[in-house]
Amino acid sequence: MDGTKEYGLRKVSSHCSISEMDDYDLSKLLDRPRINIERKRSFDERSLSELSIGLAKGLDNFEGAYSPGGRSGFSTPGSTARNSFEPHPMVADAWEALRRSMVYFRGQPVGTIAAYDHASEEVLNYDQVFVRDFVPSALAFLMNGEPDIVKHFLLRTLQIQGWEKRVDRFKLGAGVMPASFKVLHDPVRKTDTVVADFGESAIGRVAPVDSGFWWIILLRAYTKSTGDLTLAETPECQKGMRLILTLCLSEGFDTFPTLLCADGCSMIDRRMGIYGYPIEIQALFFMALRSALPMLKLDAEGKECAESIVKRLHALSYHMRSYFWLDFQQLNDIYRYKTEEYSHTAVNKFNVMPDSIPEWVFDFMPNRGGYFVGNVSPARMDFRWFALGNCIAILSSLATPEQSSAIMDLIEARWEELVGEMPLKICYPAIESHEWRIVTGCDPKNTRWSYHNGGSWPVLLWLLTAACIKTGRPQMARRAIDLIESRLLKDSWPEYYDGKLGRYVGKQARKYQTWSIAGYLVAKMMLEDPSHLGMISLEEDRQMKPVLKRSSSWTC
Repeated sequence: MDGTKEYGLRKVSSHCSISEMDDYDLSKLLDRPRINIERKRSFDERSLSELSIGLAKGLDNFEGAYSPGGRSGFSTPGSTARNSFEPHPMVADAWEALRRSMVYFRGQPVGTIAAYDHASEEVLNYDQVFVRDFVPSALAFLMNGEPDIVKHFLLRTLQIQGWEKRVDRFKLGAGVMPASFKVLHDPVRKTDTVVADFGESAIGRVAPVDSGFWWIILLRAYTKSTGDLTLAETPECQKGMRLILTLCLSEGFDTFPTLLCADGCSMIDRRMGIYGYPIEIQALFFMALRSALPMLKLDAEGKECAESIVKRLHALSYHMRSYFWLDFQQLNDIYRYKTEEYSHTAVNKFNVMPDSIPEWVFDFMPNRGGYFVGNVSPARMDFRWFALGNCIAILSSLATPEQSSAIMDLIEARWEELVGEMPLKICYPAIESHEWRIVTGCDPKNTRWSYHNGGSWPVLLWLLTAACIKTGRPQMARRAIDLIESRLLKDSWPEYYDGKLGRYVGKQARKYQTWSIAGYLVAKMMLEDPSHLGMISLEEDRQMKPVLKRSSSWTC
């Protein structure tokens, strides 16, 4: 393979600064006639021209023309030359390890395996291509001007989505995307076969809810990076998006716009007490809805789907910003809640008992700062802080600008607890003792400050870096990257770290974990060229009125 000899970064111009992006009125979307556009226009311009009415005059001169080697707003097509800056020595090792993890189907690259740890005796499913795990790998390839592997991955998983999916004789929904797939090579017959896992082989037998959302988000990233609208506009991709969204937008008995999910349905793929409405899924759900909206064709089927998206986005943003948000003032209000309130005038709408507030949160909450809690459901609030959900809330603009700043204030104020010596805690705090036995089912992998129970995951570096850049705090990202560069290569790119500060390589962590490698590369490239952020970031839609004009924490 020719590409295996080049591990450096390719040169991309960086003259564009982060600026205003597609800002459109969702409520007027459906009345807008479809406009034919040139293929070389950027995805940003498509969003602006097709999905908005009455844009501010300041956007009239928006530079949207796609040009290889340049920039179209937030789009980031790369050229074939090397970057002029001097990269850290880890970068070359990272690219070499990332390319070694590539998987091929009939001669075409279709993804990267989860881990390349030959020292481990058990392979389990780490030799498979996971949809969620491939996202940082895909972003790294897109930022380096290598979109083909991403395109092949999107098409291959789309084909797998169409397969019949059964778990113990029960048929899953048509829109379910696989958690992972494996390519089997037959050297005798010279054939390649794909074997997929929709949850029937997973620990706990839980189907992934996040795979479909990541697929839509990655399709948008590919489109914005390449300026190529043709893939998203194919009938296959249009149908794939509709199937995913229809599955999630279907009406039922639920009175909340959030998505009801089981334990183990996301990155936290074991029982960790996230059953209900976990923040990670709600933030990804919101981001996938917003990502899909400008990509959907407004034909008969697409328009119906778009109508459902617009309604859900407004309801979901209101619900999350109102009921999932926690800062000092809100915590004090919950502390003083009355219970057993009836009627529409109830303040404590979910009947949360003040005595259920854990002691740790009172000391953890700074005067200035806030975050989206882990879960909200009848009589229950999970006050734990979850990294992925809060970072995605910032990137998708589910969080208002004030809330985004408050989340970063919290991370900065609680750096030792959330970052420590290895970015980044997947959740905080860890559960232990009797609670650990009840919540995790005595899971030996999820002991306190390990794995998903307060472990530190290097892959989350790219999400933290993206959130830092979007909120104008690149110095925080640099500080986190410096921590990574002091240890990650020396420790052979482990999957996760253990301990309150993340000082120890995880007791069951795989080495050469691909998304640890790719997450580092993506963080480095975004910090070097912040315009890459446009692949994975959405600007605030001003029509989604925030519940509060300013976060309570902001005025302390």
